[in-house]
This record gives sequence, C-alpha cells and structure tokens, in this order.
Amino acid sequence: MLHTAPKSSKHSGLMSQVVTRFAPSPTGYLHIGGARTALFSWAYAQSKGGKMLLRIEDTDRERSTEAAVVALVDGLKWLGLDWDGEPISQFGRAARHAEVAHELVKMGHAYYCYCSPAELDQMREEARAAGKPPRYNGYWRDRDQSEAPAGVSPVVRIKSPVSGDIVVDDHVQGKVVFKTENLDDFIILRSDGTPTYMHAVVVDDHDMGVTHIIRGDDHLTNAARQIVIYNAMGWTVPEMAHIPLIHGPDGAKLSKRHGALGVEAYRQMGYLPEAVRNYLARLGWSHGDDEIFSTQQMIEWFSLEGLNKGAARFDFVKLENINGHYIREAAPDYLYGVMLATAAEVGREVDVAGLIANKDTVLSALPELQPRAKTVLELIDLAQFIYAVRPLIIDAAASAHLTVDTRAVLKDMAEVLRGLNEWSVPAIDGAMRELAEARGLKLGKLAQPLRAALTGHTVSPGIFEVMVLIGRDESMARLEDQTVTF
Repeated sequence: MLHTAPKSSKHSGLMSQVVTRFAPSPTGYLHIGGARTALFSWAYAQSKGGKMLLRIEDTDRERSTEAAVVALVDGLKWLGLDWDGEPISQFGRAARHAEVAHELVKMGHAYYCYCSPAELDQMREEARAAGKPPRYNGYWRDRDQSEAPAGVSPVVRIKSPVSGDIVVDDHVQGKVVFKTENLDDFIILRSDGTPTYMHAVVVDDHDMGVTHIIRGDDHLTNAARQIVIYNAMGWTVPEMAHIPLIHGPDGAKLSKRHGALGVEAYRQMGYLPEAVRNYLARLGWSHGDDEIFSTQQMIEWFSLEGLNKGAARFDFVKLENINGHYIREAAPDYLYGVMLATAAEVGREVDVAGLIANKDTVLSALPELQPRAKTVLELIDLAQFIYAVRPLIIDAAASAHLTVDTRAVLKDMAEVLRGLNEWSVPAIDGAMRELAEARGLKLGKLAQPLRAALTGHTVSPGIFEVMVLIGRDESMARLEDQTVTF
C-alpha cells in the first residue's frame, strides 16, 4: 500500500541524519540501472547510520500500474535492499504540490500564465527565426492578473533567474555550472492542477527530509531547474551525486541485448542476490582493487568519493564469475531452497518434484556440485542425475563417449560391480582401477563412458561419488540400459 508523506517546512532532524531515497516510476520492472541506484542509495544511508526512503513516482497515470509497483517492491526485497517506513505515492501528494506552487506565486517567485498552445507555438517560431532556442518568452511574467482572459485555466510557471549562474556542486561530476540565460520559466503546475515532475520531485524530497540524492547523470540538467525551486522556497538543497549510466561491453548505451533486464530476469537466470549486489556495487563504485566483498564490507567502505565519473560497462562474464564464487561459498541448505524456488519460478516442474523427493540426496551432493556451477540453473542441471527417470536422455557430448567399444567396457564394469560386497567410493574405485589395469587402460578411459551412462552428461561430481549417491540398484539399472542392446 502506498502512503503520502507529511509536509515539512524544514529538513527533519535539522540535517543531522543522512536520508536518501529511491524514486522509481512504476511503468515496468526494476531494471538493472535502477537497482544499482537503489543499492548505492541504500549503501550510503547504511554507511552513515541513516535511512533510505522509497517513493513511487506514479504521477503518469496512464503508464503507472499496480503490477509494476509490486514488481519494483519484489525486486528490492529480493536484492535485500530494505527501506524505512511505507512507500510514498507521489500521485497521492498532488494537493501538496499544488499548495507549494500557489505559495510560490504569493511569494512572487512564480506566476500564472494564460498563453494558449497557438501563442506558445508562435513564440517558438519567432525564437527560431531570431536564431534563439525555441521556448517560452516570459510573456506573463510581469503582467497584471487583471489582464487574464476569462474562462482560461492558467499554468503556474517558476520565475527563473535572468542572470548569473546556477552551480550544481556534485559529488561525482564536480562543480557543474549552468547559465541562467539557458533556463526558461518552466511550468511547475499544469492547467488541470497537476504538478510537473520537476516540481513534484523537489517538494517530495524536501518534505521527506532527503539530504542526499543519488541518481543517474541523465538527471544532471534537471538539477539546475530543481535548484531554482529550492532557492525560491528558501529550502536547503540536498547534496547530489549524479552517477554515469551503465553501458554495454561495446561502450554503447545499455540495452536488452547487453543485459538491461529486470531484476526478476536475473533471479530466473539463476543469479544469487548477494552476487548481483556485489557485481552492481562494482559498476561505478570501487574500493581499491577489491572485487569480491560482503554486503557488510560494502557498507563499511562505501563513500560518495568512491563513485566513478566514467561510465561502467556491463559484463555478463564477470557477473557469472562472481555468482560462481557465491555459489561455491553458500551453505547447501540455503542453495537447496534457492534451487527449489528458481525451478518453480521458471516452470521446471519435473525438477521441483525431483528436488523435493530427493532432498537429502541433493543436499549430500551439493558440496560436489557447487564448484562446477556458475548459476543456480546450472546447479539444477547438475543435480538432475539424482532424480533422472530411466532410460536417461544422453546429451550429444556424452553420446560421443558411448561407442561400440566403450559399451563393451561398460558391460565388463557391470560384471565387476555386481560382485562387490561393499558399495562405497573406496570399493568402487579399487574395482575400477583393477579393471583398467587388466585392460591396459587409464582410469579416465573408464570414468568418462561410466559418467555418460550414469548421468547422461560429461560433467558431474566424481563418478564414484555419483554411484554411491544414487545407490547400487539405480547405478546397475542405468548401466544395464546402456549395455543391454550391445
């Protein structure tokens, strides 16, 4: 449920506490760039003992959906990025935005403009003809309201400074100077009484007590306009850090082909939240040469000075490597739960049933499987040998190891294995070594066709460990499936 923030005349806590915010628009999923912004905002607040607030910028009613709000919230929760208080609805604060706009008019810092669309078009054409930027010329800035046409609902425009500079002292971009001559008297309240984004953001950030704004550098030009509103109201301007957008490996703007997907897509592809957090932190922030670090370390080390001015490049290979690290380090119980949830989310019902029915065996196998997987989906694939239904489907790579000659060897292996009194790794290992020596073969020449026959793949835990995990009866039955027609 979305709430509205109370109005405030001063920053709460007199700026004593760091307050950041994440303010997404609910028009789709939580994309990877937004997730990084949320992570940086969260990490900075955590590092300073402050808090991060969540504001849903849902003023675009046609594009904003409840489903998108749910997706945003779920994405943040999956990443482990918690926020303080209830999510705030920007749309629900429209009355407050209008109140401030009218207050600015009373203070003489804004005014009502009654220009028609046709008049605005004419102004733009005249500006173009004069070689100037096509924009509003301030026609109603100093006009008396007695001249207002009857029956026309006005917009409210801010009085932008006519001379001087507006300086954005940014933690990432440095000191950025905007010439006021390049600013027009932009609209802060539309004729229907709804606020513009530029105005609503300022009022919300002030009322929510936001002290630090971390966002993409595509908002840098917005900062100059927003500072005009802050100054007009006599409000403290929050500190700002405008981070470069994420680029693809080729240096182009990040797109879906690069990995500009929703957070839920990474979950479905088998990435762990702690790995995604770690990787996103390194996309635009650094702490020396450290690549792998815990969330607690990130919080302790995080600073705005560590944010990079250059655009970061998204690299799936690095993400996979980091994910592989976290899979190797994870506790089997935790991974089992993630495997089950992932299989269910992507609709792999056979795997869900197999994982549930063979939980103890899967847990026993995981220490052997973890070093071989870089994603949870790979981990599930590796575990399938435990609950595979006979006859196994043999993949192409494994089939190459099941030739006429190797099937003959498999038949000999089956005979030897039937005679074992003890079904253990040492007993199986010893028996296979004796057979290899008798055949004049290296042990690997036996292990690969054996792995292909028992798992259907060329990659698995140690094949003798596999045989103990699935048991004598299942092992012998799978061997027989591959030798019965020989």
